[in-house]
Amino acid sequence: MAITVTDPRPIERAEEILTPKALAFVEELHKRFAGRRGELLAARKAKREQVAQTGSLDFLPETKNVRDGDWKVAPAPAALLDRRVEMTGPASPAKMAINALNSGAKVWLADLEDASTPTWGNVIDAILNLRDAATGTLSYTSPEGKEYRLRTDAPLAVVVARPRGWHMEERHLLLNGEPAVGALVDFGLHFFHIAKQLVLNGHGPYYYLPKMESHLEARLWNDVFVFAQDFLGLGQGTIRATVLIETIPAAFEMDEILYELRDHASGLNAGRWDYLFSIIKYFRDAGASFVLPDRATVAMTAPFMRAYTELLVKTCHHRGAFAMGGMAAVIPNRREPEVTAQAFEKVRADKTREANDGFDGSWVAHPDLVPVCQEVFDSVLGDRPNQLDKQRPEVSVTAGQLLDIASADGQVTEAGLRLNLYVAVAYTAVWISGNGAVAIHNLMEDAATAEISRSQVWQQIRNEVVLADTGNKVTRELVTRILAEETEKLRGEVGEEAFARYYQPASALIGDICLSEDYTDFLTTPAYELVG
Repeated sequence: MAITVTDPRPIERAEEILTPKALAFVEELHKRFAGRRGELLAARKAKREQVAQTGSLDFLPETKNVRDGDWKVAPAPAALLDRRVEMTGPASPAKMAINALNSGAKVWLADLEDASTPTWGNVIDAILNLRDAATGTLSYTSPEGKEYRLRTDAPLAVVVARPRGWHMEERHLLLNGEPAVGALVDFGLHFFHIAKQLVLNGHGPYYYLPKMESHLEARLWNDVFVFAQDFLGLGQGTIRATVLIETIPAAFEMDEILYELRDHASGLNAGRWDYLFSIIKYFRDAGASFVLPDRATVAMTAPFMRAYTELLVKTCHHRGAFAMGGMAAVIPNRREPEVTAQAFEKVRADKTREANDGFDGSWVAHPDLVPVCQEVFDSVLGDRPNQLDKQRPEVSVTAGQLLDIASADGQVTEAGLRLNLYVAVAYTAVWISGNGAVAIHNLMEDAATAEISRSQVWQQIRNEVVLADTGNKVTRELVTRILAEETEKLRGEVGEEAFARYYQPASALIGDICLSEDYTDFLTTPAYELVG
């Protein structure tokens, strides 16, 4: 197997990451595991096609013994015992990495996935920043001369890195002429360069694993971990992983996923936005009962979302794993006190619900929200680092409850359709420009929320939904007209240069995938082709 770097543009300090030994490790990961990854992606497609015919999912009868078994995951390392506040954000650029590490959060989810555009420069810079953070040398000086340094007056956030999902490829690294697996590139470069330093720091190589759809995909990650630890001479169990339960099939395999990773598992996370995206994607052609109302009206208090989160807490604590809450998308605006006050109020309510439900911590997307989340969890946890002792024996969740999408309050409106198209175009434009996380209308949008937006439009066309506020039926003609209007609005907001370079191609892409007869599994796959 031959490995080749395809991007000829010089990237500062890339030679520190793309060393022969590091590339050989990535190559070995592909030799051993890329084939199974391909088989599992094919299995995803086959299962989705089966669901399309039946309109149903259920707990697996063949793994009932795992669900009924008396087992627990390995005890958590000291560095991960207290996760009450987790800051999320991309690991590139350095300024954002430093702000996250200095934020006062217990953990930083260093995101190489949904909040990051996988330009080759971003991929390399993220690994460099995480390595420099581990060695304590990460710094940045802005063009205006402002210096950013790691704080020394308080602990830095513990880093938990999130590699890309199994579906993403890395076209800038070829193996035998084929694009590498994005997940194996991210994990391989991070683990090879940083794992030993993290162990010396008293932490370890910790990971968030996104978008899995089955326990067999968790088994593959576990096998990757076992091999990688042996390769570098680290003890088994040094790696710890938290799995995002952000697909509807994974919600039916929480026990099984923890079981497969039990020597390396740290917990599960309620990845709410991707979870909603997955529901739409999985049941996109299953009829009107699976059509969600406007995105903004789908609350975590909806019965089907309550079933999902309560099952997650119960499953985690029964197995000795942490239950991590999800992202409240609202963010403060330091120039608008009223917006900030509303953001604080919404985040406080969201985190209070999670803490009272038994979650051990939760996510925020802005440093100003760290104290809000901290205060809420402090009031519930007190001196305890977590609430693993809250077992939730009263919770009993059925397959029907997880799939009761019709229980969501709200309507489908033209205002919601317009917002979906606006957000999908605006986010995609920023993504292809190289930035994977952006504030739009005081909400932090990443790939997950953009996926919901464009998927709802496709589903509404498919089901000929009638808009509650206008009485119009959602048709290709209506979507084409509204897309043009929202695109023109963006033209006026961003200017001609940015519009021509990013927003016009983004609008064309969103139009193509929303109006197509065939559903596109991931927006970022065709968008990746537009990245320079």
